[in-house]
Amino acid sequence: MNDRLLMSPPDVGPLEEEYVLRALRSGWVAPAGPDLDAFEAEVAERVGVEHAVAMSSGTAALHLAMLGLGVRPSDVVLVATMTFVASANAVAYTGATPYFVDVLEEDGNLDPTLLAEAIQDVRARGGRVGAVMSVDLLGKAANYTAITEVCESFDVPLIEDAAEALGAAHAGRPAGQFGSAAVLSFNGNKVMTTSGGGMLVSDDEALASHARFLSTQAREPFAHYEHEHVGYNYRLSNILAALGRAQLVRLDAMIERRREIRRTYAGLAENLRGVRVFGRADDTESNCWLSALVLDPANAKTRPEQLLAALDAADIEARPLWKPMHAQPVFKDAPRLERGVSDRLFAQGVALPSGSVLSDQQVTRVCDVLERELGDSS
Repeated sequence: MNDRLLMSPPDVGPLEEEYVLRALRSGWVAPAGPDLDAFEAEVAERVGVEHAVAMSSGTAALHLAMLGLGVRPSDVVLVATMTFVASANAVAYTGATPYFVDVLEEDGNLDPTLLAEAIQDVRARGGRVGAVMSVDLLGKAANYTAITEVCESFDVPLIEDAAEALGAAHAGRPAGQFGSAAVLSFNGNKVMTTSGGGMLVSDDEALASHARFLSTQAREPFAHYEHEHVGYNYRLSNILAALGRAQLVRLDAMIERRREIRRTYAGLAENLRGVRVFGRADDTESNCWLSALVLDPANAKTRPEQLLAALDAADIEARPLWKPMHAQPVFKDAPRLERGVSDRLFAQGVALPSGSVLSDQQVTRVCDVLERELGDSS
């Protein structure tokens, strides 16, 4: 049997080994250290912001971003419903209520028109919107021109969940530059990885400093251990930061490889009835973290569940698009404003292997299954 093709495995090699070994030999094995400081500075420069705080996960960074913006247990936080559960979980950590807002058909990102309606709905019910959390889905930045205008018109802070979007952009501005704060993820399946990890990025010095303080157990500046606030053990380690520094050097090349894979899938999809590449428009500003197909049930030859089964039988990992948060059992009672778009994308979407380590031969292996299952055999 062939080795199983994974959707987005880590892409690491000799450069990462060099950086990590150097960090180990330096003696900076404890959490903080020079590689951590350098990694934060390098990511801040890459994104184009003043401050960056490296943490143990993107979820941790979302949590502290909301605390820094003053989100309270009585608040409502508006979240794009098509996302990984971490976005909603971080809201729950603060005690606030997540309110899920539907997305756009073309790319699964937050619908600005519905966002405005949701803010009005919360306020009409006497609630306070503590923040809006957008999500850059599968490496495609949301429409921040419109989303920022909505948030500013209602005087509501914006948090950009760019966990999947490092290296992407909107209107020429890098993902991570939008809102009061943004969050990146370096989980093992992202475009670049620190094994596990994430980062808060912001131009707000007070917000970043507060996050750094809370992420180190909120220790006060005394020789002994003094604590006036509840803190968290959220800091990234120096060794993992070294891994991230090597990955950052290779980031552009890894993104370009994912774009090549996207172009291959797109070229195939042009000849498949009832099939489109999800979020394909303006791929030049996407990092193409994951490429996905959307199958039109009225025209596609095969249903999504059949395609997933065929790929699995060929030892190829694939999955549906994110199950919307409003449909998750844990958030079944949460308020929502949805029009069926995210439910439809979940039912019709199939995410494909997209990692930069995939060889041309492996991509062809995926395409062979797609053509067999979706092509016109008449």
